[in-house]
Amino acid sequence: MIQQFAFNKSIVLGLSVITPFFVQDERGYFLKNYEKEIFFQHGIDYNIFESFESYSAQGIVRGLHFQTDCPQAKIVRAVSGKIFDVAVDLRPNSTTFGKWEGFYLSDENKKSLLIPRGFAHGFLVLSPSALVTYQCAGQYSKSTDSGIYWNDKDLAIAWPVADLSKVTVSERDAKLQTFSEYVQKFHSGSRL
Repeated sequence: MIQQFAFNKSIVLGLSVITPFFVQDERGYFLKNYEKEIFFQHGIDYNIFESFESYSAQGIVRGLHFQTDCPQAKIVRAVSGKIFDVAVDLRPNSTTFGKWEGFYLSDENKKSLLIPRGFAHGFLVLSPSALVTYQCAGQYSKSTDSGIYWNDKDLAIAWPVADLSKVTVSERDAKLQTFSEYVQKFHSGSRL
């Protein structure tokens, strides 16, 4: 089986689901999830600055995170396990401002999600555990790291879990601002 790169635009402007270059045979598989020239040909011109990974148990939500200054673009992939990955458009002049979209990323579908600068990002782990990688364009800035509460009533994200009380979030993420508070603080859009 040989599969070439594919880039599928989403409903929310700027988000793109990326199918990697993938070859599988009797030995196993070879996967390439990033090649600068191919990404550039599809209008993605990022200088990957740093790479992270997180390991989380089922029912963990991480996010919704963003940086108020020098926001990062991200390419996110579930290397093992399955997640519901969410991006919220915070770009003030965007026609999809305040809209969210969710994507299933897993070790089975091997897809990545391109999240441009100006989005809040988070995910819910659906499998017993998940290892998630992030390739980031731009440096992490602890002093401008912020976020929006994962289950904000105004965003009304349809998290695919029957009992939201069984979701686990960090103490920090449980205290994040609401979308309404974010809009009041950053309405001018001068910081994203």
